Amino acid sequence: MSCITADSLYKYYGNVKAIDGISLDVDYGKVFGFLGPNGAGKTTAIKIFTTLIQPTSGKVSILGHDLLKQPNLIKQRIGVVQQKPSFESNLTVEGSLDLYGKLWNISNGERNKRVQNLLKMFAIEDIRNVKNEELSIGHRRRVQVAREFMHDMDLLFLDEPTIGLDPSARRTLLDYIKQRVREGLTVFFTTHIMEEAEYLCDEIAIINKGKIIAMDTPSGLKQKFGGVKIVEVKLKEPFNDIDKVINSLGISGNVELQDSTSIKISAENAEQILIRVIESLNKNNAQVVSISVNPPSLEEIFLAMVDGANGSSS
Repeated sequence: MSCITADSLYKYYGNVKAIDGISLDVDYGKVFGFLGPNGAGKTTAIKIFTTLIQPTSGKVSILGHDLLKQPNLIKQRIGVVQQKPSFESNLTVEGSLDLYGKLWNISNGERNKRVQNLLKMFAIEDIRNVKNEELSIGHRRRVQVAREFMHDMDLLFLDEPTIGLDPSARRTLLDYIKQRVREGLTVFFTTHIMEEAEYLCDEIAIINKGKIIAMDTPSGLKQKFGGVKIVEVKLKEPFNDIDKVINSLGISGNVELQDSTSIKISAENAEQILIRVIESLNKNNAQVVSISVNPPSLEEIFLAMVDGANGSSS
């Protein structure tokens, strides 16, 4: 049995199809990445899975419970950090964490222990007595995420939890999530930062216009691109005719002229293309300072899949 199972799930808002027949299975003790552009249906799916809204049709099971028949049993065992900021304005950071523990009926001794651990883990000890309304956006986000860990849960939904966090705080959060997953937690995770998804996720689904267009492990998604590689060439000085030189080669691949000193090409015959590019640049007295041939990043794969699904010719 999976932690989350969705079968032919649809959600309409009037005539707008926000979720278009998605099916997925999320294993226990894993981080499942749910990636997509703005408006793809990510937040709608999370609202359905967390019982905030009902689907138009389809079946959903969360932690072995039917979404429509047993919503209260689901609510008792999940945590949710929504994309929208949420904080208790007049409470201090420590008071906010303590209140959340009370709401979940955590005993006094255990509640205090968890508060102190989370203050330390999320590096917010020095602002423990500061009111939430006086905090920066980044600190508010840290408190919002930390607060959710005050209670016991089997499944955590994180909707872009690192918004507003600096790189250090972002890595701290991701590492803490990894630790909790090793302890048995299951995480449903959305982000627009592909490096986060690659670092954290065991499996990834890419959703676009309400449909899942790809689903695999991060490495599996890369393998599906087969022999596609990224050729990058950097020149010593700006070369104004760089676009004419590249166009004259008739390259069958995606070409990106980032500026007059940089060329980026995605193609299956990357090595052959590289030789042709270098030869042509040399004939035109353009000095090459660096070259590289690399596999595509998860971000490049994501953009290519979304562009392909949208019928882009770029």
